[in-house]
Amino acid sequence: MKRQNCVSCGAHNAMHWFEGRDFEVDFKALKKPVAALSGWQCETCSEIELDPGSAQRYSDASDELIYQSRREVANEMKRIRRKLHFTQRTAVELLSGGGHNAFSRYERAEIDPPKPLFVLMRLLDRHPELVDDIKSISEGKEPWHPSSAREGEHPLT
Repeated sequence: MKRQNCVSCGAHNAMHWFEGRDFEVDFKALKKPVAALSGWQCETCSEIELDPGSAQRYSDASDELIYQSRREVANEMKRIRRKLHFTQRTAVELLSGGGHNAFSRYERAEIDPPKPLFVLMRLLDRHPELVDDIKSISEGKEPWHPSSAREGEHPLT
C-alpha cells in the first residue's frame, strides 16, 4: 500500500493512495459531479491531494460552474433591465454610476456586477414601481434630510 507523510499536518505515513473516488464540486447553488478521481488522503487531518490529471478535471468542473453562474447572472441582469425598459446607458446612469459599457460587460458575462447592484436589480424586478423613486432621487428632486428624521427611523419609510 502506498503511503507518504502528510504535507498539511505533517503526520508520518498518514497519506494513503486512493483511486476511482467520486467528488462533487459546488459553487453557490450549482453542483457538478466529478467521477473517478485519484490522489492522496491523510488519515489524520483528511487533507486530500489529487494527482495532476484528477486535479485538472476537478478544476475544470469548478471553472464550468463559475462560468455557468456568471451566465445566469448576466441573463437575469438583461431580463430585468429590459423589463424595466432601461437601455444599458440608462441603467448605468440611474443605478450604478459605472462606465458607459458596464452593463454590456455584465450582460455578456465578462464580469460579475457588484453585489449591491445585483440586489437592487432583483428588488426592482419585484417592485418596479420604485423606478420612479429612483429617478427622482437620482435627479435630485427628493433630497435626503437626515435632520428631519426622528432618531432611529428612516425618513423614507
